[in-house]
Amino acid sequence: MDVLGIAVLFVAVIAAIVIVAAIVTYNNLVKLRSRVDNAWSQIDVQMQRRLDLIPNLVEAVKGYASHEARTLQGVTAARAAVAGAANIHDKMAADAALTGTLKGLLAISEAYPDLKASAGFQQLQSDLSATEDKIGYMRQSYNDTVMKYNTAIQAFPGVLFAGLFGFKERESFDASLGAEVTPVVQF
Repeated sequence: MDVLGIAVLFVAVIAAIVIVAAIVTYNNLVKLRSRVDNAWSQIDVQMQRRLDLIPNLVEAVKGYASHEARTLQGVTAARAAVAGAANIHDKMAADAALTGTLKGLLAISEAYPDLKASAGFQQLQSDLSATEDKIGYMRQSYNDTVMKYNTAIQAFPGVLFAGLFGFKERESFDASLGAEVTPVVQF
């Protein structure tokens, strides 16, 4: 084999390695992106479950605390904002607002012993609490998945192919501003 034949063979081997690396990297990025989408879907399912519980909770509170109209309207408006959010970023922001208004709604029950003792309200509160726990777990899972995906598109060899194939960084689901502060409830 002459020098030209060796050079052609060398170039062909290098090209084959690059093609195989591109295929493997692309498939890995597709898999990770699908996992991010699935993790968001799991959050969305739990958020919808919570949205479905809220009207019943509002009605239960209304029966005992009808003069708490501002709080009830706030919960209803926050629920509508989550339901009408157009994208993930807007849904995250609306969800943070809804979580805050729900805390206020549940705090109202402390001032109404009959409401607090109601079996229906207790069941709704229990269901809502379980759903909030699931949402928290799903957020953690989503953030872990986003971190793996973002790392893959920023690390070698993903960084070489991510932009070429249209893979973009995803935003994690951060705690809302002020979430670390315990709310003060006054009656």
